[in-house]
Parts: sequence; C-alpha cells; structure tokens
Amino acid sequence: MFHRLGTLVVRNPRRVLVIGLVALLGAIYLATSAFGKLDDAGFDDPASESSRAATALEEGFGNGAGFLLTVSAADGAVTEGTAAKDAQVLVDRLRADDDLTDVVSYLDAPGPGMTSEDGAHGLISVGAKNPDTVDAAAVIDRYTDETANDGATVHVGGQLATFEEVGSQIGADLALAEAIAIPLMIALLVLAFGNVVAAIVTIGVGGFAIAGTFAELSVLGNFTDVSIYALNLTTGLGLGLAVDYGLLMVARVREERAAGAEHADAVVRAVETAGRTIVFSATTVAVSLASLLVFPLYFLRSSAYAGIGVMVITAVVAVVLLPATITLLGDRIDALRVPGVRGLRGGAAPFWTRLAGFVTRRPWVALPVVAVLLAMAAPLAAIEFGTPDDRVLPASAGSRQAGDLLREEFDGDGTSPIRVVTTSSVDEESLATYAADLSRVDDVDRVDTRVGTYVDGALASTTPALPPGDGADELAVVNQLDRQSEEARDLVRDVRAVPTPAGTEALVGGGAAELLDSLDAIGAKLPYAVGGLAIAMVVILFLFTGSLIQSLRALVLNLIGLGATVGTTVLIFQEGFGADLLGFTAMPLNVSMVVLLLVIAFGLSMDYEVFVLGRITEMRRRGLSNVDAVVQGLAHTGRIVTTAAALIATSFFAFMVSDISFMKFFGLGVGLAILIDAVLIRGILLPAAMRMLGEAAWWAPRPLRRLHRKVGLSEEPVPVPV
Repeated sequence: MFHRLGTLVVRNPRRVLVIGLVALLGAIYLATSAFGKLDDAGFDDPASESSRAATALEEGFGNGAGFLLTVSAADGAVTEGTAAKDAQVLVDRLRADDDLTDVVSYLDAPGPGMTSEDGAHGLISVGAKNPDTVDAAAVIDRYTDETANDGATVHVGGQLATFEEVGSQIGADLALAEAIAIPLMIALLVLAFGNVVAAIVTIGVGGFAIAGTFAELSVLGNFTDVSIYALNLTTGLGLGLAVDYGLLMVARVREERAAGAEHADAVVRAVETAGRTIVFSATTVAVSLASLLVFPLYFLRSSAYAGIGVMVITAVVAVVLLPATITLLGDRIDALRVPGVRGLRGGAAPFWTRLAGFVTRRPWVALPVVAVLLAMAAPLAAIEFGTPDDRVLPASAGSRQAGDLLREEFDGDGTSPIRVVTTSSVDEESLATYAADLSRVDDVDRVDTRVGTYVDGALASTTPALPPGDGADELAVVNQLDRQSEEARDLVRDVRAVPTPAGTEALVGGGAAELLDSLDAIGAKLPYAVGGLAIAMVVILFLFTGSLIQSLRALVLNLIGLGATVGTTVLIFQEGFGADLLGFTAMPLNVSMVVLLLVIAFGLSMDYEVFVLGRITEMRRRGLSNVDAVVQGLAHTGRIVTTAAALIATSFFAFMVSDISFMKFFGLGVGLAILIDAVLIRGILLPAAMRMLGEAAWWAPRPLRRLHRKVGLSEEPVPVPV
C-alpha cells in the first residue's frame, strides 16, 4: 500500500501540490473565523447538579454569571465620607448600564458578607442581562478604578471578568509563544538538517497542520461547544509533530540516497518505510486522544477534536505533500547548507550504536534510572485537584486583585459561596426553616436569603441579603473553606443531604460543587478511557509487531515515565517548588489539565515507541537476532528521536511564557514528559527491557501469530535498485 502511494506521489508531484495548495487556502479561509466561535469555559459537566444550579440561577435571577466589584477606601471606612459618595456614583452608573442588572451594593445591605472585617472594603454584586453576549472587556474597562472622585479604588472580578481576562491573556500568550517557538525551532531545524531549505519545508508541514485544524475547530464551533484552549494544543502538537515526521521522512530519503538509490526511488522507499511508521504513529496518538471523547467536559472533548485533527492532517501532509515537495526539489532539498554542520544524514549514529550496545550488555544500568523515575513520581501520593479560578491569572490582573481581596479581607469565601437554588418559589416559613437547617451544618458561617441571614439555626438579621427570584429562591451558604479543598467538597455533600422544602427541588452549585461534580464525572468515565486506551494500544502494537509482549512492555515503560512527569508537576505547581521563579500561585492541580497532560504525554510516548520499534521490527525481519535488532534499530532512530524530542519539547516549553498558571503547567509537563521518554525510556529502559526479555520479547500465542500473518499491518518492502 505505501509503495503504491509513494509511487503515485513521485509520478504526480505537481498535481499533488496543487491539490494541497487549494486545500490550504480553504483551511486558512475557515481558520480566520475560529477564534470568534470558541468558548473560554468547559471545565464542568453540563449534566451535573452544579451546572443545573447555574442554569436555574441564570433563569430565575439573571445572575448565573456576572461581576463582583470590590470598592476599597483610600482612607477610613468604605461606608463613610468620600468613599461612600464615590461608591454611590458607581452604583448609579451600574444600574443605568443597559448591559447589567441585579446590582446589589454594600451601601444597600451592609454586613459581614458585603463589607470587609476592617470596614475598608465593600462588595458590589452585578449580573449581566445576557451573559453569553455581554462585552465583558468593555465592562471591565468602564468600571475599573473609575469613581466620581479619588476616594476609592475599584477592581472588577467575578466569573465573567475572570473568563474574559483568561481568554484575552491566552490569546496574547499564544501569539508570544509562537513568536518565540517558531524562530527558535527553525534555527534548531537548520542545525538538525544542516541546511535551510529542509528546515523551512518541515515547518511548512506544521503550518499546514495548524491551519487545517483551526479550520476543523471553526466548523465544529458551528455545531457544538469548543474550548478556546484547544488552540494552544493545536499549535504545540502541529509544530512538534511536523518536526517529528519531517525529520523521519527527510532522514530516510537521505539514508536511501546514501545507499545508492536514485532520488525518486529514495522518496518511494521513504514513503514505504518512514511513511508507514508515521501513519502508525499518528494512529496511536489519535487513538490516545480519542479517549478524551468519553468525558462530558467539553474542554477535554475539544482537546480530542483538536488533537485528532492535527494528527490526521499532519500525517497526511507528511506522507503525501512532503514527499511530493521533496520530489520536486530534488537535490535542492539540501540547499543553503550551514558551513561546518553536517546535519542528520540517516544511517546508524555511532553514539547510539555504542549506547545501545552498552545497555544490552549491562541491562542492570536500568535500575538506577527506574529508581530516579520512581522518586520523581513520589509526590503523586499527595496530589490534590481543583478547578480554575482567578488565581490562575497573574497578581496584576484586575479580577485576581478582586479575588485576593475577597479571600483575604471578607468574612467567608466571598469568591464562591455554595449557592443553593430551588426549582420553584418557596413560602417564607419553609424558606426560613430550610435556611436555619443549612446554617446548622458544620463549617457553615451563615446562610443568606431573601428573608434574612441565619447563623447556627437562628435568624441573625431580618435585612434581605438576596433579591427575590422569578419562580425560584436562592440561598448563599457562606463558609471559610477554600473551595479547592476536600473539606469544601465534604461540605457540599452535607448541604446536599439536608432535606429540602416540600414541593421543590434544591440544586447545590458554586465553585466547590463544580469541582466535586467534575471529579465525579471524570472518575466515572476514567476506567472506560484508561481501559479502552490500553486495549487499543495493545491491539495497534500487536498489529505493528506481531508480538503481545512488546505491547505490554511498552505500556509498563510509558506508565513509569508518566508517573515521573506528573509527580514532578505536583511538586512544582501544587507544592510551589520554584513558584516565585516561574511566576505563578501554587494551588491544587486543575483536574482537566492533569487528564489532558496524561493523554498527550502517553500519546507522544507511543509516538516515539513506534518510531524506535518500527525500525527494530524492520531489522528483525531482515534476520537479525533480538539484541542486534535492538542495537541497530536504536542506532538508526536514536538521533532522530532525541533531536525531534528536543524540538517538540521546545514548542511546548514555549507555553511557559504564559501568564496563565495552568498553561505553564501544561507546557512544562508535556515538554518534560517528551524528554524523559526520548532520553531515559527509549535510550536506557527500552534496550535493557528487550535484553532481559530476550527472544520472549517477540512472543505471541500461536492463534495470535496466525492472526497476525493474515491481518498484520506490515508489508514486505519492494526492492530498490542500487
């Protein structure tokens, strides 16, 4: 199959490239509209109780998502003097704003929930008339630091403000990361190839893949929710995989040319061998990413859409358009050489030949490597999960400053109380009884309602703390617990266990409830994702190699590398090791980002597994022994794999320039996983494991061997004249 494909491409390179150019122009046209169709949420389960509560709050009160404004007095109390006058002017402007509604000010309802303990700060809650269409950036600009005089300072926070600032920051960070990564990768590719033309052609593969995937996301955005964070994944994977596949294809062409083949025959042979490996590699990564589709959180599903799209497009471009380009360029693919730099020429690398030989003779050297990786994985025992809030932003962001004030100065976690909403209106007596029962729950400071505030089962204030709703009632369960903590999730469970008023249903939402429901949603689907992924990988590698043991060996080694990667990210991003240097606030890990990191890292590790194992299998089919096949396979692929790993890690490490903490987490985590896999797993553990397994490494039950002979995805190469 691959021989016929290579022959077709080599015979019709211009026609192939014209078709590719038309497809690229169409992709660019569609890609330009992608940004306006993507959402900046997606971290919760839309079918969960907390999501239903958010919907009910929006329908009943029009404030399912809104703004929280903090007013800080320049001097004295915020309820007196110039600060109070300035705040009243601000409130009047807010109430006259056509985009806003449900303005509740500390001036109207002063109390522990609306003013800070020292009286220097006040809170104004504002709803959006239409949260889906409101221009949050304009609202932030209109009201940040804007009062009638200089008596108070205003910061705009809340859910909509946080989402707006995170989305804007990601757009700016993505442009900065690309501005750093692309020139750096071109420079490194020039050194890797030893010339300019091959480097530019390889980067072109990545550009095509990114444009095509943006177009795919734009189309999908018309029919379903797609997360804006998928753009970052598209950029990182598109550039990285272009490097992987470009290096593999060009190096194989050079190797065949060095062996005496004509240029056209060398391209056909490269498609036949390297192309087969690329397709298998893309399949394994795409299957890995497809496991994200089982989760209800559309952030994870969007990552699957982007990842699968970029894998398929990159593989097609690398196996079809890249060979066509190489055919037309001929020897010019090696033009504009860098003096003194030989670059990748294909063939066996002396260093990797010596390293593979050393490890296969002394497989015990793998033991200290395993010990180091297990030590790196040790922090996993203390992992904690959370969901994104304003603390993912830098301390200079307005919504972050508002959130910090709420956490530090106000009684209770004003940033995200547990919000209870009934599905129908409740009479005052029943509402009072329910609120009193909720206020008796351990760790509850008070319960705010439209009939007053309740503390320890008693009415503490008759002043309405919340407005009446349209066919619903809201109760705010205020507490001192960090919404990211296990204690806060336990409190949500306790609140949900309190009997609700007769004739209605009470939905419990808020930040802690969203985290609890997200963890439950991911936990419920995780066994299916992991089980399906493991089975798929075993099947693919069996079809690739004909060995069952190879599949199991690959899974075990990859799990060791993944444990080391996630353990290191726990130490850094949760425990705060190096937080000041990297510029972020340590907090529990975003559970969705952890799942995404695991899947991406696993897929890319299987990518390199296929690279190396494909060449080892080729050597076995030539009649080499197990050890010799391992040595020769690594000798021919080790330099390509480590070079590609360094380059793709660069594309992900570029995300470290982001001011969003979970993007730093993702960039560092994926980059580290790639380097661990390419250097330690492929360089040390794989040859050691193969040496210890011996010929058993190629074992499969007799029925499976017969099955592989019939349906195995291998083909005998067509001899190339020398």
